[in-house]
Amino acid sequence: MGRLYWHSLQVRDLRSVTAAGDVAAHCFDHLRIARNGGKIRPLISVFAPETPTRPAPRIWNEQLIRYAGYAQPDGRILGDPRYRTFTSQLVHRGWRPPAFPGAFDVLPLVVETVDEGPRLFELPRRSVYEVALEHPELAWFADLGLRWHAVPVISNNRLDIGGVSYPAAPFNGWYMGTEIGARNLGDDDRYAMVPEVAERMGLDMSDEATLWRDRALVELNRAVLHSFRVNGVSITDHHTESRRFLIHLEREERAGRRCPADWTWIVPPLSGSQTPVFHRYYDAEPQQPSFRTDHDAGLRGLRGGPPAFS
Repeated sequence: MGRLYWHSLQVRDLRSVTAAGDVAAHCFDHLRIARNGGKIRPLISVFAPETPTRPAPRIWNEQLIRYAGYAQPDGRILGDPRYRTFTSQLVHRGWRPPAFPGAFDVLPLVVETVDEGPRLFELPRRSVYEVALEHPELAWFADLGLRWHAVPVISNNRLDIGGVSYPAAPFNGWYMGTEIGARNLGDDDRYAMVPEVAERMGLDMSDEATLWRDRALVELNRAVLHSFRVNGVSITDHHTESRRFLIHLEREERAGRRCPADWTWIVPPLSGSQTPVFHRYYDAEPQQPSFRTDHDAGLRGLRGGPPAFS
């Protein structure tokens, strides 16, 4: 969605870095550099490539910052349910959660190399900047204790370019509000905050036709946008970004280039038909260079294994 800003992307050439500890240290640097005092900087850190004689490092985590999910005796999940299995596998591998687990405990970074196997690294607090969420009008919203990290760094995608493959190439832009409000906090299989927000708003939840879910979801997203902005952290809304994406498409077409896109990724999860990206089709043919999650990386990012190297 944010491809209009491709020209501002900064590249860190780390192709000589192969040791797990060095990869982790550079990932932590990536988070600090990308934060840029709140004015999020688009950044990619490209680590050692695959070669015929030596496999490249792997980062297991889907993003450099992800929150733990703990199974509770009553069957509920404390934290992020998406990472329940990943969390339990990291505990099995030696990670020790906080003495008093919470809903937003940052998981360690897992870096695997062919020589060292999977190694776990705690993220330094100075590398993790989070925004506490509040609402511009609903004073009770802050009491929910919600927060989210400021820099979304995709960390287990594979970069294929020039015939060379880089399995570890962490990349970030900045958040679109719906990624946090509509998906991470709103989805039923994630933090599922919509019913609680609706109840606190005093909405009529007796019938789906009252559209209580929609009304609560809008306010949840308003809180995300408001909180990031008052804290001076870059974020964008789905209406603005939809228009900007079409500007990018027009520029690419004028330059004689195609701009492939997956409709399901481009259309936002909130008020989709109210955005201009909803009302058209996109070229979906695979392109090179590419930046994608391969099957094995997807499994490791959710299941915590199996390791890439035996």
